[in-house]
Amino acid sequence: MKKLSEAICILLLLALLAGCAGPLQDAAYKGDIRTMTKLIDDGADINESSSAGPALHYACYTCQLEAVKLLLGRGANVNAIGFNNWTAVHAAAWGGCNDVIRILIDKGAGIDPVDDRGYSPLAWAADRGNSSVKLLIEKGADPDIAINGLIKHKNNSAAKIVEQAAMRVRQGKTQIATNKDSSYAAVKSDVDDLPAIKTRPNKNSYAIVIGIEQYRQKLPKADFAVSDAKLVSEYLTKVMGFPEENIVTLTNEHASKSDFEKYFEKWLSNNAEKDSTIFIYYSGHGAPNTKTGDAYLVPYDGDPSFIEQTGYPLRKLYESLNKLPAKEIIVALDSCFSGAGGRSVLAKGARPLVMNLQSNMVLSKNMTVMSASAGDQISSTYDEKGHGLFTYFMLKGIKNEDVVKPDGFIKMDDLFGYIKPQVERIARKQYNNEQTPQLMGAKNN
Repeated sequence: MKKLSEAICILLLLALLAGCAGPLQDAAYKGDIRTMTKLIDDGADINESSSAGPALHYACYTCQLEAVKLLLGRGANVNAIGFNNWTAVHAAAWGGCNDVIRILIDKGAGIDPVDDRGYSPLAWAADRGNSSVKLLIEKGADPDIAINGLIKHKNNSAAKIVEQAAMRVRQGKTQIATNKDSSYAAVKSDVDDLPAIKTRPNKNSYAIVIGIEQYRQKLPKADFAVSDAKLVSEYLTKVMGFPEENIVTLTNEHASKSDFEKYFEKWLSNNAEKDSTIFIYYSGHGAPNTKTGDAYLVPYDGDPSFIEQTGYPLRKLYESLNKLPAKEIIVALDSCFSGAGGRSVLAKGARPLVMNLQSNMVLSKNMTVMSASAGDQISSTYDEKGHGLFTYFMLKGIKNEDVVKPDGFIKMDDLFGYIKPQVERIARKQYNNEQTPQLMGAKNN
């Protein structure tokens, strides 16, 4: 009887999709980007809902990733409600659309809403027996919510799938980070083992290393940001010759806006000399100012809805660094500033931006900036390695590619030449995403 009722439910859904769709929903269902773009440009209501839901739901049912990206980029409500009280994540989980699930969660979609049946997205993925079960659990879905809904309908076989998958995910984590700065399960990768090489100590090397994973405003987590920052600090001291006392490492609540101002604007100017090497690393969220197009780092106490008041502008960082009498300044940003997801955030109701990170930006001749992605892209994590994608290949390049000279000087062209194609390849291959690291300013040979 259970299978019969579920079959009727699915047939009803398919009938709704086929018979009640408006032009935009129909184009989204088919993944017809050209028609969708024209309809939206001509004024179609992107959030208008038919019986089965808005256009975003239709694209999610059939795993139309590019259609989902277009709709989210043009202002679709990621948590809109449709047929049977479903969200877009329900639809993507029902269809086993893993790439779609990732981008929805990156954009702030709720992961555990329950529909009229009492099913969460995880429950539907288990009911359908698709691979989204593992992904949703890894992304933080609550197995108990799914199991309770499934057992309520005597769907014990699907409940067992959730229970077993949750156990496998827990067993697959090598250890749980106990430091209060980090709540995710740590994954061991090759770059976590430092290389044997070590350059000569350079007492005039200074670094500020920042990793913000959890925010006071309960923004989406920037996974692995804290462990990335701590590992970068280890590379600086144990591989690149930076004195430990010359490195400031700021994580989570210790990386507030006032901390940014203190260390970027005062501490560096008090210490930097004409032959100094300065290294700045930031892992965490970026945000755009939707009025001016300026890019901001988001401190622990930052709020994207009041980014001018609570964020730290990249322009201000570069202005402070330009004043330093240093020999070499390197800035590495594992963040993005479009607001389109990944390691970037956006005020509620605002739209993602296409940003030119080099516009109106003046860098001194001794400064080089590497950023994880272009201004209209998402910066991804590399989950199986337990690091930000950009940071992983930056450290792997330092470890394996002979880019650090004996005096600690980094051959930036060589390092970036290694990072860029590797990041592009993994982003495209594993996440169906375009991520192109950027190199700006002076280039060292």
